[in-house]
Amino acid sequence: MDITAILCQEFHLKKQQCENVLRLIDDGNTIPFIARYRKEQTDSLDDQVLREIFERLEYLRGLDKRRGEIEATLTEQGNLTEELTQKLAAATTLAELEDIYRPFRPKRRTRATIAKEKGLEPLALQLLMQNVSKGTAEELAAGFVNEEKGVSTSEEALQGARDIIAEQISDDADARKALRELAFRSGVLESKKAKEEDSVYTMYYDFSQEVRSIPGHRVLAVNRGEREEFLKVSIRMNDAGSIVILNKAFVRDGSVTTQQVRMAAEDAWERLIEPSLEREVRAELTDRAGTSAIQVFGKNLHQLLMAPPVKGKVTLGVDPGFRTGCKLAVVDENGKVLATGVGHFTLPGQEAAKARARVEVVGMCKKYGVTAIAIGNGTASREAEQFIASILPELAPGTAYMIVSEAGASVYSASKLAAEEFPQFDVSLRSAVSIARRMQDPLAELVKIDPKAIGVGQYQHDLKESQLEEALDGVVEGCVNNVGVELSTASPSLLSHVAGIGGALAKNIVAYREENGITSRAQLKKVPKLGPKAFEQCAGFLRVRDSKNALDSTAVHPESYDAAKALLATLGYELSDVKAGKLTDLQARMDERGVKKLAEELNVGEPTLKDIARELQKPGRDPRDDLPKPVLRTDVLDIKDLAPGMELMGTVRNVIDFGAFVDIGVHQDGLVHISRMVNRFIKHPSEVVKVGDVIKVWVVEVDIKKQRIALTMLPPKA
Repeated sequence: MDITAILCQEFHLKKQQCENVLRLIDDGNTIPFIARYRKEQTDSLDDQVLREIFERLEYLRGLDKRRGEIEATLTEQGNLTEELTQKLAAATTLAELEDIYRPFRPKRRTRATIAKEKGLEPLALQLLMQNVSKGTAEELAAGFVNEEKGVSTSEEALQGARDIIAEQISDDADARKALRELAFRSGVLESKKAKEEDSVYTMYYDFSQEVRSIPGHRVLAVNRGEREEFLKVSIRMNDAGSIVILNKAFVRDGSVTTQQVRMAAEDAWERLIEPSLEREVRAELTDRAGTSAIQVFGKNLHQLLMAPPVKGKVTLGVDPGFRTGCKLAVVDENGKVLATGVGHFTLPGQEAAKARARVEVVGMCKKYGVTAIAIGNGTASREAEQFIASILPELAPGTAYMIVSEAGASVYSASKLAAEEFPQFDVSLRSAVSIARRMQDPLAELVKIDPKAIGVGQYQHDLKESQLEEALDGVVEGCVNNVGVELSTASPSLLSHVAGIGGALAKNIVAYREENGITSRAQLKKVPKLGPKAFEQCAGFLRVRDSKNALDSTAVHPESYDAAKALLATLGYELSDVKAGKLTDLQARMDERGVKKLAEELNVGEPTLKDIARELQKPGRDPRDDLPKPVLRTDVLDIKDLAPGMELMGTVRNVIDFGAFVDIGVHQDGLVHISRMVNRFIKHPSEVVKVGDVIKVWVVEVDIKKQRIALTMLPPKA
């Protein structure tokens, strides 16, 4: 199998481009490094495409490995023929390979093996040939009656022979492939109520949908309902069409044995193939649904991690609670904890406690210059929000608040990592710190939490653990390296996601930093166990803001420092002009000289030259700064205040297969169904919205009892 040719065809790559990508991967380079710093070799493929190529490469190499294993086993068995070799070579999926190997796989004792033990295989072969035109099948079977072997009558002999034929038909790779294709074309997934007890799966109590069109979220829903024993799920196959396929492949009219083969084919379908295919179809539907859900999760996670930070504000983090009060933490502009406390202002009727809390919280905010407040969205969030909104007039002008998702905060607060970071605080105070920092820099804080706990997916607990972790780790890695990391302040968690570093090296870097300080990228080479390869992979993604070398605060890789300095000199600049922001006309000077000519003079590729120039003009640029700023609120709404037709601004919190959940400033997020997003057909809500988007919505319906809010993005008709 020519893997390079397959990848070229599937990803529309040039041969040299594909070979370069494979070589870079095999040489141990990380995806972020290849995407950012090897553009000349990849023709500027982005990290998403590179990850897809890598995943496909892994599959194809696994396919080749399995092909080799099967060939070795068949050779050892003495069963490998030229025909089988050609079939194995032509197989393009693992399912096809396993179908070819199926007849030779060691089997448990079946009806067919028992029949073979009784000496009925020659009869089966004779029946299957269907070349006897005289006499009867019973007369052919009479010669195989043998009391000692347990064959008492001709009918018993024929039954045993049909069992052998049925298994042979069931093991035929071509037939299984045709039947599998038919199952996916015309099969129907059905679910029924399994017990009288009511459940959340009401809509699936009498449900059916074609396999070819059923969306992934419904597959995962019925799977969960089946697992929880509320549903019975099955695949209704096209029995008639399947029998036609088998008859066409194995039945030959005009023989006295034709009817026996026809009976065997029907038995093969009903007893052997259909149950097996049903399991295969269910497994394939689940895999597809899982892949789709992981993609949605990854896309949502990417948008959440890349949410614009609320920079330059001293922030009060509020972890709401009732009986034990609200935990408070003030952090400075860089996330350093300045003060902590507890405020009792959420329980009804405790006016004296609320008055005391008002004085304490206002005093804390004024003392430290708080201008932004982050409130967790958990229990008592609604009451905490009302209190905070009421004290805003007493705080510094422009002070506002934001409701922050607490998803995963409790997991982090109770973790070993949080204990190491804040040994002096209890679990709830750590959570208040985390909530404040989430608003200041979502990426830096959320990387400390298992991505599965962040709460922007669907059915994440039903997905394959390894695939989900691999995909989400890739998303986190991509975001961290896209933004860049300040080496002098980054946490071990953040550093561990930088290309080429990992957990152990991240701890080594922090330990070295605490003992020696880090004032340049070059110092990284002194960190224990951080060798040349790791330095090559990570250096460009790390920033040293206060380094004497201005290039250390940019995304220019150290390997390109000479080219960057030569560019500056050629265009009449000094290195000191980078930090001073004096390169506003750099692009004009480059255009005047000619970018292509400059690249040749400096001996670098054009993509690299353009990247260098972009970084020199905006050293340490944060790509998140170009995105719409998060909504900070100064007012408060109650679900009881909502009415159909009301127009609101909201922030998209989660995007799923059937819609998007939007924070409109009440305790409960509202749902915009996919059908209420745009006046045209869309396959997925992600075509219209993404996590973090600020959108205009209108209230459609409010169910206060069930705490459900239906929204629309379609303006009401005048």
